[in-house]
Amino acid sequence: MAGSKTQTAAQQPGWLGWLLGGVGSFAMWLIVALGFSILAEWVGQTWVWPEAGLQHSQDMLAAEIEHLDSDYGRALLTDDPAGYAQSFAENTYRGLVELTGLEHALAWLAKPADPRGGRIQAALRSGYDAIEPYVLSALTITQVFAVRVAVLTLATPVFFLFALVALVDGLVQRDLRRWGGGRESAFVYHHAKRLLVPTLILAWVIYLAMPVAVHPAWIIFPFAALNALAVVVAASTFKKYL
Repeated sequence: MAGSKTQTAAQQPGWLGWLLGGVGSFAMWLIVALGFSILAEWVGQTWVWPEAGLQHSQDMLAAEIEHLDSDYGRALLTDDPAGYAQSFAENTYRGLVELTGLEHALAWLAKPADPRGGRIQAALRSGYDAIEPYVLSALTITQVFAVRVAVLTLATPVFFLFALVALVDGLVQRDLRRWGGGRESAFVYHHAKRLLVPTLILAWVIYLAMPVAVHPAWIIFPFAALNALAVVVAASTFKKYL
């Protein structure tokens, strides 16, 4: 029995394992959201807004920056949210495109075919001509994605503030129920607790994967309110005695 308990404890990851696992899961969700954003842009570029083409993704990037510049003059983490988001997008683009050598490869493919370059070179450049608008729109959507990640990092204090107010209100309701002889519901508590993390993740996934420009307030505040509702219900239905 003691050996079984020791083996079970050894199999449980420590705090470093939980941290690395959380970071890995978070990175996976970001990659999935980015892939969906690019795929949605390609589908729209082909069938929904073919007349706009590459300009659609460029307009999205400009609109996302404009939302920050016009409606958010200051934030808790920075005095210039638009500049912070634009700098974050440029650094992301530099890291993914310039430092990896992708920019030079695309520039080489965009050149006219050299008659002396051989068939492989001609086939590569001819094939790139057909997909160039999609490649460029994917690069622009990556910048839009980076801007939205920056917006969500700036919006993190909003979630904490909503959750803090909800926690205080929920604990007050718990004390009133405790001293008033009210009944507790483990069923409601456990279901409310399960909604805490999904309401945060859904805000990130939905906002990052939106195929059109959207004001961040339309995503952040509703999900912050849903998260706060889950917090207040979980806190108010927590067991009476510890």
